[in-house]
Amino acid sequence: MAKIYTIPNIITFIRIFLIPIILYLMFSENPNIVLLAGGLFIISSISDYFDGYLARTLNQSSRLGTLLDPIADKLLVASVIVVLVDTRVVTNIHVIPAIVILLREIAISGLREFLAKLNTDMPVSRLAKYKTTFQMVSLSILIISLGFELNDFLWNIGLIALWVAALITLLSGYNYIVKGLKHI
Repeated sequence: MAKIYTIPNIITFIRIFLIPIILYLMFSENPNIVLLAGGLFIISSISDYFDGYLARTLNQSSRLGTLLDPIADKLLVASVIVVLVDTRVVTNIHVIPAIVILLREIAISGLREFLAKLNTDMPVSRLAKYKTTFQMVSLSILIISLGFELNDFLWNIGLIALWVAALITLLSGYNYIVKGLKHI
């Protein structure tokens, strides 16, 4: 029981708890409330780094943390993508990178589940860490652009970052699939 209530796990629980709050705030008509959603998203994104760092530094790695951390990341990214598409911050051709990100996350989660049944672990790659960072940065910019009532400069930077995130997402997904196919 002691391995459940570690500092890194509590940070991950808070990140998961913040997801519906962030989503709710993103739908506000008040730009300041949307900016608050952006701030909470940024805090949640940064906490992803700290929970892993603290788990290693404090020797508080746990099975629960290993399970929940990537789930929290995927829930946060996927749900914000859905809201950004729903609120029309991401539209038209720019929905493609959003879909690429969602499909890669689903596919790699399925691959990991399959490999787990074979007692094969697939550790997180450095490229996958960059992928997560780019996804979270692009989504942060897009949420903040919504708070500034779709400021064209921020919005365009966010869309470019989303395309870059999708490209890195594809590359990291390809690498995982190549590694995973060796076990099939």
